[in-house]
Amino acid sequence: MSSTADATTLVTTTSGAVRGTTLPSGVARFLNIPYAAPPFGANRWKPPQPVVPWTGERLCDAWGPTSPQTQYGGTIGQVLKAMPTVDGDDILNLNVWVPASAAPAGGYPVVVWIHGGALERGASCIPIYDGAKFACDGVLCVSIHYRLGFEGFAVLPGVPLNLGLEDTVAALKWVHAEIGAFGGDSAKVTIMGESAGGVLVSALLSREDARSLVRGAIIMSAPLEAKRKDEVAKPTTQLAKALGTPATLDAWRDKKPLELLHARDKALAGKSILDGVPGFQLALDPASLPTSPSTVLRTIDTPILIGTTTEEHRLFLSPDELAAIPWWKQLLVRWVLGIPRAAAVAARRAFPGANAGDILGTLLLDVYMRKPLVQLATARPASTWVYEFAWPSPVRDLRAAHGVEIEFVFDNLAKGDDDRTLGGHTAPQSLADEMHAAWVAFVTSGNPGWDAFGKDRLTRVFDTHSQTVPLRRADIVDALP
Repeated sequence: MSSTADATTLVTTTSGAVRGTTLPSGVARFLNIPYAAPPFGANRWKPPQPVVPWTGERLCDAWGPTSPQTQYGGTIGQVLKAMPTVDGDDILNLNVWVPASAAPAGGYPVVVWIHGGALERGASCIPIYDGAKFACDGVLCVSIHYRLGFEGFAVLPGVPLNLGLEDTVAALKWVHAEIGAFGGDSAKVTIMGESAGGVLVSALLSREDARSLVRGAIIMSAPLEAKRKDEVAKPTTQLAKALGTPATLDAWRDKKPLELLHARDKALAGKSILDGVPGFQLALDPASLPTSPSTVLRTIDTPILIGTTTEEHRLFLSPDELAAIPWWKQLLVRWVLGIPRAAAVAARRAFPGANAGDILGTLLLDVYMRKPLVQLATARPASTWVYEFAWPSPVRDLRAAHGVEIEFVFDNLAKGDDDRTLGGHTAPQSLADEMHAAWVAFVTSGNPGWDAFGKDRLTRVFDTHSQTVPLRRADIVDALP
């Protein structure tokens, strides 16, 4: 493979030939390869359909179309700023970064990245998701797009549930069938996702047709629960009310994706997560997800690397918003969720001086993420490695908030100059080196480099000075029902 910056490389897939570019590092990059047909027109709200083969070479040197979405608003919008989007209908596309080094026997290990964004925003073209550093370390990296929002997770009569999940299954099947042509080993595929991407990773592990295609999984800061159909229908029914239409396929068929999204934004204007804004979630469904991941993952033997950040909640609420939460509201939420006083006492002990908002955020994190994580790691018969990202970002006093760890995992701190940084310009490169190496080790060997969770509940805490210690703040988690 050529190492000159303007060289190109050619790979033949079963749908046609794709021509990528070779980066100065020698890594070959292929952008915007379709894995399914455009999900609009006759294909709208249908399972992913096969790609129509092409003749000649498809030039894959620019990012492909992104799923229809609007920009983040409120507090998150102030931090994440402009979400990069690309117009076009061919949104079911993926990207591939191929190492320049000689492939090991059988091919390169593969990591497949599934981006987050609450199942309604996000894109693989966000700069910190660039997979070149994985390729530089001998791991073939793939990133994918999938349907978001009402296109991927609406609950409408006659429309299959979890279409965005079905897209990720189709992408994974593409990887299994085609990655050998790029030098990858289809028997050494690890799936990785953060937030909503982690939710989709857990759902893929819950399906035999997808789980059989992977040998490992990385779940970053994600709930593990799928809900009943009536529970996840709330965004759909709320929008139907705002539009003054029934929540039916006939009523929505002629409405453009952005029309639905703008109507949702208008209906939610000025509201925050404390107002109970209904978000998109995976639905329990006999066809696409019959059992919740929180149940299935305890019984399978797939190696899993899983973790959270110390202060997930600080991405979603600003310091001023957290400070404005009164103690009575914390008590009310605790009562509604059945969070015992012992857990709150333990949280105050762990974070002395924290205000009511931060204590509430800590408890909610533990209810929705850490408690299920600990239950999973305790119950699993196979090896499970647990981590906690604890480095405090100075950006808007985020500290170790949701999503801060991603640029460290991808070793893309320099990409923060592209207006998407959560770590700021003082983020330690040594921590990025350490975390990226651990993720590469897990993808390559199935072990990130520290002892599995086990009876000692060991956890790797990533910080300026990282250490492997028994589960931190275990008294909070253990006090939860």
